[in-house]
Amino acid sequence: MRKVLILANHFITIYAFRKELVKELLEHGNEVYLALPDSKENIYFENMGCKIIETPLDRRGTNPVSDIKLLFQYIRVIRDINPDIVLTYTIKPNTYGGIASRICGVKTIHTVTGLGSVYIQEMWQKHIAVFLNRIAFKSASKIVFLNEENKDFYKQLKITSSTHNTLIVPGSGVNLEKFKYQEQPSDEKIIFTFVGRVLRDKGIEEYLSAAKRLVSMYNNVGFEVVGFVDEERYINLLEQYENAGIINYLGKRNDIPNIMAKSSCIVLPSYGEGRGTVLQEGAAIGRPLITCDTYGCKDNVDDGYNGYLCDVANAESLKNVMEKFIKLSMEEKVLMGKRSREKAEREFDREIVVHAYIDEINKIINNGE
Repeated sequence: MRKVLILANHFITIYAFRKELVKELLEHGNEVYLALPDSKENIYFENMGCKIIETPLDRRGTNPVSDIKLLFQYIRVIRDINPDIVLTYTIKPNTYGGIASRICGVKTIHTVTGLGSVYIQEMWQKHIAVFLNRIAFKSASKIVFLNEENKDFYKQLKITSSTHNTLIVPGSGVNLEKFKYQEQPSDEKIIFTFVGRVLRDKGIEEYLSAAKRLVSMYNNVGFEVVGFVDEERYINLLEQYENAGIINYLGKRNDIPNIMAKSSCIVLPSYGEGRGTVLQEGAAIGRPLITCDTYGCKDNVDDGYNGYLCDVANAESLKNVMEKFIKLSMEEKVLMGKRSREKAEREFDREIVVHAYIDEINKIINNGE
């Protein structure tokens, strides 16, 4: 029986985006281990048949002592399990899991799910992150990117080179059975819905600014914010906007398909994404999309066809395209939504992504690469 070890920074990283891959691995007779921070929710994967290894991890912390501890934890886990292959997701598992895998001499597939704040905001830790990533990725069996721009960016930083074996997949994909097409809701009130972690890089400030302007201009619009607050400074800001009647903050929710079904348009003015799963989910439901003209976001929208693109970190540009959507006829909104669903079926089906990973895992293990 083959052993597959998956390293991730949170239960939701696997549950929301990769549970179908885990299921497929188990059905193919693999022994699947998940190294995750402690969570009551991890029992979901235990019940599936996975073995859970509690691995404390501070996703956004910059304490070098904690990161060194994480590296040694990964080394110990890999040596104890002796997996046939290791799959890593998100920045810290990619970095420290990659270094640990290299030290232990195991085959590894890294997935670059996005650049993260350290690169997007040009944080001081960037040079350290680049150095560590070069070490981590040097012996990788495969490096998976979710968009062409991230692949080019890593090459420019010399984290990867032309000698690396790389693959591009369309994000984590969407479960088209869970996210079924839903008819566009009534045009009596146009609901814009922001779905994502509430932090600066997701464009929350631009969204709130645009909402404030549009609420004062139109009496038939509403604005929702869905997702947990990942930067504490936005807790009070969201409360202020909700008390002023500008937004409705729904918090972290598990009924995203239902929320999207009641929405008129899904908005994610992110500064950059791996591939923007939220946008793909919105497309699958059959909703027009509004996002930024940047990597990982623009891949999901054909401007003017199934949604609109705006400039990055530009509240005025966002407000303008949202206003353009408001002024569409109901027929035009419905058509945009149908085009989104067609695009999701053609490009975003999660089965496409799962099969790509299964094929790569089989090739790497069977061919001894």
